[in-house]
Amino acid sequence: MNQLLIGVILAQIGTPDAPTAKAVRPYLRRFLSDRRIIDYPPMLWQPLLRGIILRVRPRKSAALYSAVWHKDGSPLLLYSLALQSRLQELLGSRFRVELGLAYSQPGMEQAMASLEAAGVQRIIVVPLFPQYSSTTTASVYDAACFAALGRKSASGPVTKRFVPALRFIDSYYDAPGYISAMKQHLLRHLQALTAKPDFAVLSFHGIPRRYAETGDPYPEQCHETARLLAEAMNWEPGSWQISFQSRFGREEWVGPSTEEVLKSLAGRGVRRPMIFSPGLVTDCLETLHELAVEGRDYYVSGGGAAENFLAVPCLNDSAEWLDFLAGLVNDHARGWLPAAVDPPMPENRT
Repeated sequence: MNQLLIGVILAQIGTPDAPTAKAVRPYLRRFLSDRRIIDYPPMLWQPLLRGIILRVRPRKSAALYSAVWHKDGSPLLLYSLALQSRLQELLGSRFRVELGLAYSQPGMEQAMASLEAAGVQRIIVVPLFPQYSSTTTASVYDAACFAALGRKSASGPVTKRFVPALRFIDSYYDAPGYISAMKQHLLRHLQALTAKPDFAVLSFHGIPRRYAETGDPYPEQCHETARLLAEAMNWEPGSWQISFQSRFGREEWVGPSTEEVLKSLAGRGVRRPMIFSPGLVTDCLETLHELAVEGRDYYVSGGGAAENFLAVPCLNDSAEWLDFLAGLVNDHARGWLPAAVDPPMPENRT
């Protein structure tokens, strides 16, 4: 085996294979059956999930996916594959980069098997979630661990003998390189505008308030990311606001909700709002439709002009973001490569 080759898994939640109810249903079943996502007792949750939600929601979700689907496939998958390819170029031949999705293909098992087939014994798992949450980061930790162990659950059968060494990259919500990458990304999108936005909404994916009250640090990290980004952008107090999107179910979620904030802006005198998601680094249904399309409609319903609403894309495979990720991987690879071949840090283009 090649002990000098370091494996890297870019970890994401996943996406349906097609914008159809038939394809969305198994994806949602797997996603919503994870007790990191929905922690209700299975005997209560599964009948509701299989008896009602999976009969109704796939058709509605498929229609939304159809509106943002690219001719070559899922936007989340395409942007993630582009990120994988460009990160591989930056890291060079001492690394092998794979994409591992928790609830769809290419799955975490596939990524792990590909690395092990190449002789990789040491693997760095990079959650593409800057802010830690039990619903995202911990979910891909679970998937990566089980894939490395060769089992489906803690009590399930073992399917492999050798287990590679794993290193998990922690949350990087306040990392200067991440904040700088977002700043440069936003400035690049704003510099071509003749009329600059007069208000910024920083929207993060929400979680149930109960999760935060029982130990999930996600909302605190989101607030710190927003504060640091606003500071880097030199935004005045009162010219920006944090919000949380994608509410699901009847539980109380952390707020304020993105929908409520956008509906209120015109009445508060905001004429040219901008919305950006610092927590979702790859464009997907939640940004391309929920923020860019539904978000605009919310603003208009409150009295705003549709043409003045700006939705900025995610970082995707922007140069500054890639430089930051490469540096993060190199940091975590220290000690796994001999000093003579330890990779140099990439130049910071920010």
